[in-house]
Amino acid sequence: MVTEKDVVKFGEQCANIFAQVSRDVIGQKEVVEGTIIAMIAGGNVLLEGVPGVGKTRLVRSLGRVFDLPFKRIQFTPDLMPADVTGTNIIVKDASGNSTFQFQPGPIFSNIILADEINRATPKTQSALLEVMEEKQVTVDGVTRRTGDPFIVIATENPVGSAGTQLLPESQLDRFMICVKMGYPSVEEEIEILRRAQSGEAVENVFPILEQTVLLLLQKEVREVFVHERIYRYIAELAKATRENEWTELGISTRGTVALTKMAKAAGMKYAVITTKHHEGFCLFKTDYTDYQALNPPLCRKDLIREWVETFRAEGLKVGFYYSLPDWHHPDFEIDRIHPQVPKDPIGIAVR
Repeated sequence: MVTEKDVVKFGEQCANIFAQVSRDVIGQKEVVEGTIIAMIAGGNVLLEGVPGVGKTRLVRSLGRVFDLPFKRIQFTPDLMPADVTGTNIIVKDASGNSTFQFQPGPIFSNIILADEINRATPKTQSALLEVMEEKQVTVDGVTRRTGDPFIVIATENPVGSAGTQLLPESQLDRFMICVKMGYPSVEEEIEILRRAQSGEAVENVFPILEQTVLLLLQKEVREVFVHERIYRYIAELAKATRENEWTELGISTRGTVALTKMAKAAGMKYAVITTKHHEGFCLFKTDYTDYQALNPPLCRKDLIREWVETFRAEGLKVGFYYSLPDWHHPDFEIDRIHPQVPKDPIGIAVR
């Protein structure tokens, strides 16, 4: 059972990790925190951003901080599955007899950097499906375990960039979180320029956690108590996404497990939810519009009320985001980004 003392120590260790990574990665606070939390929760991470914003540098820094074996796989269109998982090769023993011997691929490590993962072919990407979920690799009918812990941190360039393609849903679902790395602010970029001129490198980041410590942190996350009402709320939330006609693909069961693990690892103290976004759909009961969750064929529930009651019952503070612009309202001023703006015969927005 996790005690209050364990929680305090847990928070101090996470703060130390963040401080070390920040020695090398300027800015990107939310990205760094989200990645660290996902790693402690035992999940895989997908980093998306244009080239040159520090995705690879962040992963290298994390590998040094956790003092774990680290392998980088550069995904390219000509990369083959065997280049990732390994393959059997023919070797000769001392007697001159030829036998097959397994040559492990780079996937047999603890932290894997899958760099520019969306540049590889679907065949090569599928080589990661088994290992990302089950932490094992099967080659020629023989199954071998990877290291423990095992974490894949993949980077991808925005879809539409030269040489990229969409990742399949089956692979996207195996990432606990997907975070986008944007450009730094002016002040952050000035600091990056200063450090680049001084020659500071990732070697300034020092290992502060051993493999056993990370495994212990992951064990403590699993032992965090979750009330039955939290489980029920997550299940109801997932159900609502699956039954929503505006949702192409609802959250999977793997996704609900990941959400629970992330919440436990983050040590949630409060939560903020979007009650109504720009498109005007309300997740709560209101006389203002019929465009709300309570009306059929949707879930027919006041999701916000259930959410508030569930989180407050566990002593968590709540906050709301409510969009004043309402694209669904008939009096909304039509502009070029409004989803219901009239279009000419070839699909160009007109006023």
